[in-house]
Amino acid sequence: MTSSLPRLRFALALMALGAFTSLAAAKDVWTDAKDPTLGADFHLQGEYTGDKIGAQVIALGNKALQVVVLPGGLPGAGWDGEHKCLVEGTIDGEKATLSPAKGKKNYLAQSPAEFSATSKNPPAGQKDYSGTISGGTLTLKGDDGKTISLKRVTRESPTAKEKPPAGALVLFDGSNTSEWTGGKIDPETKSLLNEGHDILTKKKFLNYTAHCEFLLPYRPDARGQGRGNSGFYQVDLYEIQILDSFGLDGKDNECGGVYTKLAPKVNMCLPPLEWQTYDVDFTSAVRDDKGKKTADARITLKHNGVLIHDNAKISGITGGSRNEPEGTPGPLKLQGHGNPLQFRNIWIVEKK
Repeated sequence: MTSSLPRLRFALALMALGAFTSLAAAKDVWTDAKDPTLGADFHLQGEYTGDKIGAQVIALGNKALQVVVLPGGLPGAGWDGEHKCLVEGTIDGEKATLSPAKGKKNYLAQSPAEFSATSKNPPAGQKDYSGTISGGTLTLKGDDGKTISLKRVTRESPTAKEKPPAGALVLFDGSNTSEWTGGKIDPETKSLLNEGHDILTKKKFLNYTAHCEFLLPYRPDARGQGRGNSGFYQVDLYEIQILDSFGLDGKDNECGGVYTKLAPKVNMCLPPLEWQTYDVDFTSAVRDDKGKKTADARITLKHNGVLIHDNAKISGITGGSRNEPEGTPGPLKLQGHGNPLQFRNIWIVEKK
């Protein structure tokens, strides 16, 4: 009996270690770019540029990456708006080896081997590139033997931390949540947390300009609508999608889209765990004396300082809206969709 106790203790210790390892491995969402548990995939993903070429590196989990090569430069900064090239990446230590994207691919497939960041496959402009990513440099080598060297960059929206203009109503500045129903302030970052639940302004609005800043979580194993999902609702009737759509096509259900209604002119989504901005100019739908809608709502939207909707008509309400007619005042809403979003510097200027 006594001779079996050491073995039993050892087995229990192994079980405990296994449980701890399993728990650590189970972590699939990060909310802080300085988190020491972030792996090489996070540090290799992001944006690279040089020699009139841009590249967006998407982390896919399981030590896999996909690189979207963009002729001309990054979105909103030189990309020709049409051509793309997909390259596959495999992580080994702190480095990634790149090879041409081959085989059957599907848009946003769960398997990294089948994942495509473009709905058309192969995309217009596809080329066979090999290369590496290491030490903040992405190197590509084509069939012609030419080598292209790109440097990692971190872009910041020109309206990030923009001070509210005269006459603005400050909805959130990190000091309190008095203008909101729901929400919690992170004691360290002073950002507004939705904690998976909707947050609504106490006041209702009709026509206005508004500014909102948000930070998407890092979820490399997630795909599509599971990857940092939230929404910035105008008068709680029209959702501007918030989603980690970094490197993707930019559809009407992706970041910057008016959900299922309007796709952004260009996908300006930055990598996860980088602060982003929405600057909205909103004009409500119009109703006549009999309650009939006579004009659609309109929206002008800049995402990270780049115009993605230009006085565009919104043909009707989007899902998850309040049960009241268009053309009536409503609150702004920050959607809770099971993802840990962070918000800061939110203000609004009502139109007379």
